[in-house]
Amino acid sequence: MTTAHQQESEAASADPGGGAAASLPRPEAPRDANAASAGGAVRPLPARLAYGLAALSGFFYFLGFPGMDLWPISFFGLVPLIVALRGQTPRRAALLGWIAGFVMTMTGFYWLLEMLRVFSGFPTILCALFMAILCAYQAGRIALCGWLYGRAEARGWPGPVVFALAFVTSELVYPLLFPWYYGASVHNAPVMGQVADLGGPYLVGLVLVAANLAIAEFVKFRLDRALPRAASQGGPDAPRPDRDAGARRGVTRGRPLDRAVLAVGIAAPALAAVYGVIRMRAVDAAAAAAEPIKIGIVQPNLALFDRRNALKIHVGRTRELAKQGAGLVVWSEAGVPQVFRESAYKNEVQRSLTGRLGVPTVVGTVIHRLPPDTHERGVSFNTALMAGQDGEILGRYDKQYLLAFGEYLPLGDAVPYLYTLSPNSGRFSPGTSLAPLEWNGHRLATMICYEDILPHFVNKLVAAGDPDLLVNLTNDAWFGNTTEPWIHLALAKMRAIEHRRYLVRATNSGVSAIVDPVGRVVVHGDTFKEQSLLGEARFMRAQTVYGTVKDIPWYAAAVASVAMALFTRPERWRRRRAEG
Repeated sequence: MTTAHQQESEAASADPGGGAAASLPRPEAPRDANAASAGGAVRPLPARLAYGLAALSGFFYFLGFPGMDLWPISFFGLVPLIVALRGQTPRRAALLGWIAGFVMTMTGFYWLLEMLRVFSGFPTILCALFMAILCAYQAGRIALCGWLYGRAEARGWPGPVVFALAFVTSELVYPLLFPWYYGASVHNAPVMGQVADLGGPYLVGLVLVAANLAIAEFVKFRLDRALPRAASQGGPDAPRPDRDAGARRGVTRGRPLDRAVLAVGIAAPALAAVYGVIRMRAVDAAAAAAEPIKIGIVQPNLALFDRRNALKIHVGRTRELAKQGAGLVVWSEAGVPQVFRESAYKNEVQRSLTGRLGVPTVVGTVIHRLPPDTHERGVSFNTALMAGQDGEILGRYDKQYLLAFGEYLPLGDAVPYLYTLSPNSGRFSPGTSLAPLEWNGHRLATMICYEDILPHFVNKLVAAGDPDLLVNLTNDAWFGNTTEPWIHLALAKMRAIEHRRYLVRATNSGVSAIVDPVGRVVVHGDTFKEQSLLGEARFMRAQTVYGTVKDIPWYAAAVASVAMALFTRPERWRRRRAEG
């Protein structure tokens, strides 16, 4: 599944007051309780306690995320991290975020070990080291959130607003090999995910963040009332009356509960749920009036390096599905191991394959472009073909976002020797066209592999082709019989909601499924089992807010987050807030 891409972005470089989010700095002393930070003096938690809370948040993140699917945890899983971040220096805030991210990725992405072992052929212990390095990098996303928070809080900006903006920014701009979004945690509670048609996975995640911030506000309020009493009993860290009494009265003990944060934390999930109920009813009514079609899915469960029976399985099961009334059949990614020449693929595919199917089929295969010079290496494409009723090839889509280390090696073209070190890595080239596969008056926006978990890319596909059906061809066998195929499905379900269209997913080894426009699974298969699926989808088109405005509001939020990290909040704004 998953991998690669997301937009290349630059994390703001560290200055003398803070460190880069991706680095692993040594802990530094927290700000003094009397330090006049722009937002008011706060007493940060001790380092060890803060680190433990950050790790706890990472574990909660893992438990609430798809795969484990204890989704109610997502409403409070970030609370320990939010509490730990308050008052910390930017460098330590980044480290706290990194700890949370590292725990989350090492537990939630445990299947990376199997993927690396299969791809590289290296010893398990070496693959475990590579996994740790990869997870350390992926953890940089939450480290970036922590760093932005630490910088902006120190400059006087309100903590809840700062954290929400930093969280969105980190999800939007941090480049990942295996992308994920916090909002996917509620994929099994579709009523909470309907706001995705307004703001994509980022808005769903913000609803959850709002609930976390409200709970964290109450926890911090209770801590602020308890800590001065504990300190007054003495001890090495007890505040000195002549030095800290005023600060305790004005900042800690006297700090009122921020009822606005509580109100937003309650209202955001409640309003999202109400919106979800209303939208689900409206979309269900529109789906009931749309043109239906029975769709068959062939899940061949082929071994990664033994596909001798691929053609027999696909042809046989496709014919069976046609007899059962399937109007369209979808195969998995590269379901047919045969490579077809680009100069003659239409005739070759129809003659050797699709001409005997008897039903329109989306076929996954490989197309090879021969080089003009026989001494050069040709170009291969991971391709989906649209075959008509008689097997004629009506359209073609080439995968654009290739899986690093799976379909190509970074720097592999410049240093070909790298392919001898990783012999199982492919050498594919990306496609360039966003055109849909057209058939019988319909348009199918086609995604291959993890392209279905990239919201910005699917936005472009839908905008370019105005499709009435979303189709994904995938092979997740690389990751073994783990939680990864279920995570992939959960992340992909958001695309159906964002664009209010049915999504058909055909996979080699699971999880194949049909998802309706509100994110419910109509039918799904098992993992690592050869089977055919038959379910109903409907051809639908809809214009959604997210499909129209795309990620523009979130980039504006990212600009605001960076600005808060760089510039001190004006004094008159702070006075106005204090007076209010």
